[in-house]
Amino acid sequence: MTKTMHRIARCLLGVLALAATTAFAAELKFTTTPNFFEAAPDSQPLGPCHGGLVVDKAGNIYVTTDTPRGIVVFSPNGKFLRAFGPARVHGLEIREENGTEVIYGARPADHEVIKLKLDGTQEWAIHFPPEAGLYKEAKNFNPCAVTVGPDGSIFVADGYGANYVLKFDKERKFVKAFGGPGEEEGKFNTCHGIALDTRQGKPLLLVCNRNSNRVEYWDLEGNFVKVIQKDLRQPAAVHIRGDYAVFPELQGRVTVLDKNGAIVAQVGDNPNPRQRANYGLPQDQWQDGICNSPHGASIDKDGNLLVAEWTQFGHLHKFTRVP
Repeated sequence: MTKTMHRIARCLLGVLALAATTAFAAELKFTTTPNFFEAAPDSQPLGPCHGGLVVDKAGNIYVTTDTPRGIVVFSPNGKFLRAFGPARVHGLEIREENGTEVIYGARPADHEVIKLKLDGTQEWAIHFPPEAGLYKEAKNFNPCAVTVGPDGSIFVADGYGANYVLKFDKERKFVKAFGGPGEEEGKFNTCHGIALDTRQGKPLLLVCNRNSNRVEYWDLEGNFVKVIQKDLRQPAAVHIRGDYAVFPELQGRVTVLDKNGAIVAQVGDNPNPRQRANYGLPQDQWQDGICNSPHGASIDKDGNLLVAEWTQFGHLHKFTRVP
């Protein structure tokens, strides 16, 4: 390829990157915000990420890593604040309980679900429940994500293990398992993300059925309700704020749905299939506004999208909401 052709290709990628930051529909629009996050927090690379991203009430941003630093915390302006807690947290959720914010995390490689204070102090852990009859040994319990119901019930998506959602009561006693492996509706092919959705009036579980490329509703008793969207690109996680839910798709895109399940924005769309879900993609191939392997995402109080990728180098994005 000639130098001129290389320049043309780079220009085309730039156009695609700009296009990828625009809205899928007129309701929501975003633009990319390059270099928002501090590139070397605490003078170190962010390091491998295979996890989640959440935002607390103060606007601080929590990003999980597989490094000894564990969870890395950025200010609302993208500056490094601190690091704490264990490494290898996969699914991450932050919620307020009795006026205090706490973190719930799923650790598939460590076969547990944990609850942490914001200073990193661990309150408890849930390990495999033998009474479920799903596991021969502890190493077969590989939870991807966790959420909590209105009554304190804990729902664990064991997408890397048995492919069931497990329900525990507020005292962490096993209640039931539902779903199970399969391609058909009412079954899971990697239940990878989960959240409590109260936007419909009746609380429901919103589950990312990742390898079936769909997101769906289940009730709190474990009954399948319906598919919300299908033909996505491996939806990995879900975060809900206000009327909107954001889904990072591992195959190079981020989708936002409204409370009726309609697509209102898609950002970061990667036109190169070889870069999608590519853990080792070299940093010199990254493009502003283009996502390679979105794995965790949240919406901040201003409606901006914050995205963490599954990558050995640690790749974060901010897509700013356009009024």
